[in-house]
Amino acid sequence: MHADTARYNDAQTPEEQAICQKLAEQIDRSLPEAENKIWHGHPVWFLDGNPVVGYSKLKNDVCLLFWSGQSFNEPGLEKEGSFKAAEARYTAVEQVDEKQLQRWLAESREVQWDYKNLVKRKGRLERLR
Repeated sequence: MHADTARYNDAQTPEEQAICQKLAEQIDRSLPEAENKIWHGHPVWFLDGNPVVGYSKLKNDVCLLFWSGQSFNEPGLEKEGSFKAAEARYTAVEQVDEKQLQRWLAESREVQWDYKNLVKRKGRLERLR
């Protein structure tokens, strides 16, 4: 885990720390080739420069976001925003279903929309995989 991500996690309340730590460990285990960094203030993992998964502390929960999640076959994610992103929200570490998370993470490697070039394409997404 990137040191900045560890600092982000450490800055949360104890319950939020537990959620963030579990998410980071599972993401790192499933996507070892991904680059992890703080992006727009939150931990995000990138494959070939394209954001695929990240999480952020919101007012009442921790939000796990998959940039291409609306295109996943695995159920359980809620639509987020006007592009292809989908999310899951957690208020307790026990809510993180590791098997489901692993399935989402596997899909995040296989199903990707090109967010890296979104601005260059003037807001138009193209499917990479």
